[in-house]
This record gives sequence, structure tokens and C-alpha cells, in this order.
Amino acid sequence: MSEDPAVPATSQTSQTSPFQDERNARDEAPQFVLPLVVRIERDAPPARTDALETAARAVLLLLADERSAGDGEWADAVRNWEDARIRKVVRRARGAEWRRAGTLDGITVTGTSAEVRVFPPVPLDGWPKDLVKLQVSGTELDDPEPPATPDPALPVLWLNPDLKMSAGKAMAQTGHAAQLAWWALPDAARTTWHTAGFPLAVRTADPARWHQLSSSDLPLVRDAGFTEIAPGSATVIADHPALR
Repeated sequence: MSEDPAVPATSQTSQTSPFQDERNARDEAPQFVLPLVVRIERDAPPARTDALETAARAVLLLLADERSAGDGEWADAVRNWEDARIRKVVRRARGAEWRRAGTLDGITVTGTSAEVRVFPPVPLDGWPKDLVKLQVSGTELDDPEPPATPDPALPVLWLNPDLKMSAGKAMAQTGHAAQLAWWALPDAARTTWHTAGFPLAVRTADPARWHQLSSSDLPLVRDAGFTEIAPGSATVIADHPALR
């Protein structure tokens, strides 16, 4: 899981960024969290990379949804969430748990093998009862085959090759990276990406590529270190063609 705030280490970062890892005024605001639930059935778990990509698209679809803007029914919750730390928590569900989660307000996103449902932000200590009971642990997933080389025209969320993260943790981190890319894009590029259905790829960078990307101005996520990895660890870089 990730409860995390992350840091975009780029020129786009302001001193009031909700992704900074040092304590600031955002920590004094009421804290909200974006819940994501991944479906993991015992006999048919999703592929890891597909789950990561599906989670990232789920975050983007919620951000772009008309209910999240203006006077939309989710808008206040989204604003409250963005005014504090940007936290995401991934839980798993199967069978009846998944069906109950599907009755709550949210968006279900389907990949090749993965299903992820994203919900509007909730107070950190105010989860709906059908979500709070779901497990955070147990999101270890594998890829049956190595992922193919991504299309150069696709946005790619590059994972740090030096870090080991559970699938749930990595899903939250790729969700952060997708969100940073969304914020950094000009309006026209946002519209194009949204209209296309938010195509993207998630891959683990090789060390040379990671070194190269780390010295770029692309959005970079740093974890607060609440779970699994050390504070300040760079986890994902969002490489969108419109940001190069």
C-alpha cells in the first residue's frame, strides 16, 4: 500500500506541493485518501504489470471525470484530498467482497486480466465499512511472461530498478506518477490523452535508463517511507511524450 505523499523532483514542484516529503501546512489540513481496490481471485489473479497499468488508468479516469470537477458530486472530496497530502491506499477483494465494493460509488477499470475499482476520496479515518474490512496485504502478483517493450509513442511510467515493492505498493506509486503527469500536461494534451482512453505502459527501467530519466525534468515520485521502502526513495518517473 502507499499512504504517501510523493515528491515530483522537477522544476514544476512548488513549495506547497502535496507530494513533498517534508512536513508543511498541508499536514495540518484534514487528511483524505483515495481508495483503490484490485480484484484478486484465488484461481485467477491478474498479471502484475496489467494491475499496475489498470490502477494508473483508474486514477486518471477519476481525475478527469466530470463528477470530480466544478460542482460535481465528487468535487468537494477531490479538492479536500488535493489540499492535503495525496494519499492512495490499495486493498484487495475477491468474490462477495468485490461485488459489495462494486455497489459503492466509484469507477471500475478493466485491463487485460486486471480489474481495479477507484472511489472518490474519503477521510483517512472514515472509510466505508465495505472497504475498511478489505486486506491491504496479500497483493503479491507476478507476470506470466516478461512485458513487451512499450510503444515509443505511449506514456510510460518507469519503475526504479533498485526497489522491490509489493504489487499494491507499486500500484499506488504508479497512480501517483500518472497523477503528476496529468497535472503537468497542458490542456490540449490532457484532452488528447483522455479521449484516447489514457493508454499507458508500466515498465521497470534498466539502470542506465533510470539514471538518464532521473536527470531529466520529467515528474518523479518520491515516497514518504511509511511502508516497505526508505523515506525519500524515488519510485516512479512519468515519461509522457508531451512532457519531453
